[in-house]
Amino acid sequence: MPSPISAARRLQAAAWRQARRAATAAAVGAASALARRRHARLLHPAGRTFSAELTIWGTPGPPTGVPLLDRPGRWPATVRLSKGVPTPGSWPDVLGVGIRLHRDPETPVDLLVSSSGAAPVLRNLPLPRRRFTGTYTSIMSFRAGRRRLFLAALADPDSPELGRGLAELEARVEADAPRLVLAVASAVGAWRPFGQVTLDGGRDAREDAALAFDPLGNVPPGLRMVGPLAWLRETTYRGSRRGRGAGVQSGGSAGVTV
Repeated sequence: MPSPISAARRLQAAAWRQARRAATAAAVGAASALARRRHARLLHPAGRTFSAELTIWGTPGPPTGVPLLDRPGRWPATVRLSKGVPTPGSWPDVLGVGIRLHRDPETPVDLLVSSSGAAPVLRNLPLPRRRFTGTYTSIMSFRAGRRRLFLAALADPDSPELGRGLAELEARVEADAPRLVLAVASAVGAWRPFGQVTLDGGRDAREDAALAFDPLGNVPPGLRMVGPLAWLRETTYRGSRRGRGAGVQSGGSAGVTV
C-alpha cells in the first residue's frame, strides 16, 4: 500500500502536468489569435527569403558530438532574414536569421538566430541593430549531452556586406551572393567556425509567407533546448503557425538548389 507521502507526490505531479497543459493551451491560443488578427507571423513578420547553399567544414578542435556540426557536408538551404517588431526602414530592430537545411525532405533542420553580441556576456541577449551584417546567436543555449552550446551566424570578413533595410538586403543578395559563417561555442568559450551559408536568389512573397520554422521540433539531431524559455518559444511559434494556417514544415522547397 503506497505511503501518504508517495500518494501526495503523485497528486502534486498530476496537478503540475495539468497546469502545464492548461498554460500551454492558453499560450498557444493567445499567440494563434494575435497571428490571425495580424494576418502574418507573430514574430519577425517582415523579412525576405532566399535560396542558399550550406557548407559544413566540421568543428575545429574537440568534436561537439553533434553530427551536423562535426562532419563535412554540403546541402541546399532556405534562408530568411527578418526584422523583429518590425521598425520602419533601417531603424534599429532585433534582426533574425532563419536557416532551413534540406538534408531530408521529410525532416528539415531549422536553425534560428537573432542579432546579439559575440562576447560570452552578450551572446544570450537580443540586441537591436541597424545593419544586417553582424553577429547572430541562438540566444538560448542547446544541450548536447551534458554540454551547453550556443550556435551563431557571424559576419564573414571576406564577404560583401548585407546592408541596411530589407530592400537594400534584397539588392545586395541579388548582386553579390554574400555569406555568413556558422559557429559554435560553449557558454564562455570562443566561437569555433564549422561552416558557412551562401545566399543566392530571392524567393517571392508567397514563398516567404508560407515558410514556417520550428525552432524546437526541427533542431539538429543531438541537440535539444530545455527550460521555460524553450517552452515559451515553442508555444509562441506553434500558435503563430496555427493562426496563419502554416504547418511545421511549410515552405522552403527542397527542390530549389544553388
